[in-house]
Parts: sequence; structure tokens; C-alpha cells
Amino acid sequence: MGRALSLSEGRVELAHGAGGLATHQLVEALFLPAFAPTLAAWRDRGVVVDDDGVVLPEGCVPAGHRLVQSVDAHVVSPLFFPGGDIGTLAVHGTVNDLAMMGATPVSLTVAFVLEEGLPLAELQRIARSIGAAAVEAGVAVVAGDTKVVERGKADGCFVSVSGLGHVAPDVHLSGRRARAGDVVLISGSVGDHGVAVLSRRQGLELETPTLSDTACLFPLVRPLLALGDRLRLLRDPTRGGLATTLNEIAWASGVGFDIDEAAIPVAPAVAGACELLGLDPLYLANEGKAVVVCAPDVADTALALLRNHPLGGSAAVIGRVVDDDTRSVVLRTPLGGTRVLDWLMGDPLPRIC
Repeated sequence: MGRALSLSEGRVELAHGAGGLATHQLVEALFLPAFAPTLAAWRDRGVVVDDDGVVLPEGCVPAGHRLVQSVDAHVVSPLFFPGGDIGTLAVHGTVNDLAMMGATPVSLTVAFVLEEGLPLAELQRIARSIGAAAVEAGVAVVAGDTKVVERGKADGCFVSVSGLGHVAPDVHLSGRRARAGDVVLISGSVGDHGVAVLSRRQGLELETPTLSDTACLFPLVRPLLALGDRLRLLRDPTRGGLATTLNEIAWASGVGFDIDEAAIPVAPAVAGACELLGLDPLYLANEGKAVVVCAPDVADTALALLRNHPLGGSAAVIGRVVDDDTRSVVLRTPLGGTRVLDWLMGDPLPRIC
């Protein structure tokens, strides 16, 4: 039926996004094999994935739980970087948005905008990364779409992922819930993803190579949900980094932050690269870290729970929430001074996630 699709030597053509035979061949030969393993748990439950939508099976959302929906678009350049690629990033970014709401991820839908000329072998590698990351996160890829644009208009590949999850009736996490006296924690070192992508993009040979921290955070934060109302909120500090995330929370909750710079973990390789390039690690993107705000009486428990997971081995208490009508994030420096951590202005590293 038509010209066979060569995954090893072929390239994306405009016809692959036209909805005809070429699109059908791309789906059958490349996408379905990559995503089929994510549906293993639903294989015997009558789920059909070749229609325009999917009917989720009964029981995938427990009775009484609320639905949580999220969407994330990814435009990272380069597509492949130390520690991951745009495929793993797309899955982790979406399931982590669900996890920060206290939600168990259930399913994903994936949309691709492909540039004409992209090698099909690279697209297959990305699709397989999506499938593997989804299996690891325990979610099913249930629907998708593909569009193709002319050469030079898509930086190779853009990926948008929508996620569905469910949250228990007694979980109410929100950026509006921080209050004076609460404690702020970070689950690990900051800036790893930003430096990993930058080093590959610029061809930098760092003395100690840095890997992206891209990871599914739900297994890390799930034990924190047992803290109940004492757990105020969770956030993943992606674009804009830790500094911008804290400003977002301060603005939403009408509070300020008193942050101890010396307490914030930064890997030596990241610190060295930032010093060399004039970057601030507190503004660099992270893809596998969580900011935790909780009541002071459960801070030690929260820290222990984070450190009990491999992703949280370097978790730390980094500051407190304070009353502040100006909603400022104030950083106490190791030399005893202070400076205001403002919102990220501009974009020091475009197309980072």
C-alpha cells in the first residue's frame, strides 16, 4: 500500500502531516509501536485508540476523586541533550504539573509539530523516549496528532502534551495557600537542566559534565500528601527557575519569602559553569525538582520524606514565608547581606523546555 516508510533513512515530509496515506503509515510504523507499551494495563479493558478520541476505562479514576487537567508545550533546542531529550521532557513536564497538584497521573495525549526534513530515526527516538517515560510514570498515551510545517519553521520538532490525573478529596494544594511562618524546602540542586542544555547547545566541554535532572516527580512527592492540610503547596521550578517560582507563589499568596542563599543546593559543576558564563543558577530551569511549602511543625518530617527518595537525597530547608505587603523574595547572602530576588526579566536561555 504505497511507498514503504524507511525509518532508518527517511525524513519527515509535508505529506506526513496531510492526514492521508503518509500520515497513516507514520502512525502505524512509528508512533503506535512506541506508545503501545503504555497501554499494557488497559489492553484487556476495551480501550480503543484508533478513533478521534479515547473512552477511558471504568475505574481509572477512583470514586470521589476530582479530575485534574494539565497541558505543557516543549520547544527545547537541541532536541537531545545530556540526561534526556524533548520526549522525556514532554512527559515529565506534564506529569509533574499534575503531581504538583497532588494528583495521580492517568493518561496523556501528545501533539507533534514536525519540521519538514527531520530524520525519521530522530523522530522514532523521541517517540520511544515518550513511551518509555510514560511507562515509568505509570501513564498511558491514549491519543495524538501530527502536523508538519515547512523547513526552517519548527526547529526540528515541537511537542505538546496534555495530561489527565485525579486527586483525593482531602488534598487541596495551591499557590495561594502559603502563609507567614511556613517553611520552604527544595528537593535538590538547582540549575542542572539549564546548564545541561546550554552545554550541548554551545558545544561547551565542562570539566564535570552536567546531566539534565528531568524526572517524574510523583513518586517523590506522593508521601508528602500524608501531611494533609499541613502541606500547603508544591511547585516545580521550571522556566525562570527557583527565583521566579518563589515570586509566583509570593504574588498568589500575598506574602514574602526570607531565603538563605547558602542553604540552596547547587552542584559544583553548575556553579562553575554559571560563574564562567555570568548566569545565576537560581534563574535556570529545572525539570526534576520540587519546591515544598509546609507548616513549620511538619518541616522535619517533610525533609525526611524527601531525602528518603533517590530524587530527594540533597533536599534542604531554604527559608521561610514572611508577612510582606510588597510580596518580595529576599535572599540572605553568605556574607550577611541581602538582595531581592526579582522575577526573571527576559530569557537568558531561549528554547530551554
